[in-house]
Amino acid sequence: MNQEMFDKVHTGRGFIAALDQSGGSTPKALKLYGVDESAYSNDEEMFRIIHEMRTRIITSPAFNGDRVLAAILFEDTMNREIEGKPSAEYLWNIKNVVPIIKIDKGLAEEADGVQLMKPMPGVDDLLERALSKGFFGTKERSFIAEGNEKGVRAVAEQQFEVGRQVADAGLVPILEPEVSIKAPDKADAEAMLKKHLLAGLEQWPSDKYLMFKLTLPEEDNFYSDLVDHPNVVRVVALSGGYSREEANARLARNKGVVASFSRALTEGLSAQQSDEEFNKTLDASIQSIFDASNS
Repeated sequence: MNQEMFDKVHTGRGFIAALDQSGGSTPKALKLYGVDESAYSNDEEMFRIIHEMRTRIITSPAFNGDRVLAAILFEDTMNREIEGKPSAEYLWNIKNVVPIIKIDKGLAEEADGVQLMKPMPGVDDLLERALSKGFFGTKERSFIAEGNEKGVRAVAEQQFEVGRQVADAGLVPILEPEVSIKAPDKADAEAMLKKHLLAGLEQWPSDKYLMFKLTLPEEDNFYSDLVDHPNVVRVVALSGGYSREEANARLARNKGVVASFSRALTEGLSAQQSDEEFNKTLDASIQSIFDASNS
């Protein structure tokens, strides 16, 4: 494990940029960015355009390690270059931003009020490649639509199972069991989730580290037990569909939790903006999320 990266993520001031839109979420992300589906005719073209968007964000003078601790990338980005350098290398060596990779293959069909992660064939190979390319950690997401005890337990158990695989490969996993902000019993679902995450931590090896990426909770500082746990490098929050303003306000009330926003980070950015406009908008977005993360 790279100690410098570990220290930055563990104690640095800033937040984690989520730039890991995958095949399913890319069309929506591009639409918000002002690129219609008519601009590409297949996945290859779509991924090229989203890489151009990510590159524009990452190479912007507003984006660097002073305020951004780490960036989560999609597997496709791992295999591409930014200004002639492999993506992870560019992030760390040029921007001083820690590279993290999303490894899940999307969500299975809903059962028991949740969506588990789809099977991940070839994940060992992916982890090996990520490690060799200089990545620090991984991220894997599942989804909780309602407070169903059986479903929530299954999500937590699967997250820890994958997390162990990642940690054994020499990377730091970010477990992301997202609770829907539209869950009819969101607070109950969060209580169930916390119980099962704490149970999972009891079984976690004392010499391995992990992180959590969680929906901003109904009760402020609800996840403080996780924040304070010696094996938890950081607890980060997803914006989950809240506007940036709402997400920042909720985040600022949760001590020790920093942002890992995706849509809330790119809100207001457009392919049609001049570089000056784009950089100014991104700078204001990064500053507001930084402030909320370090309040």
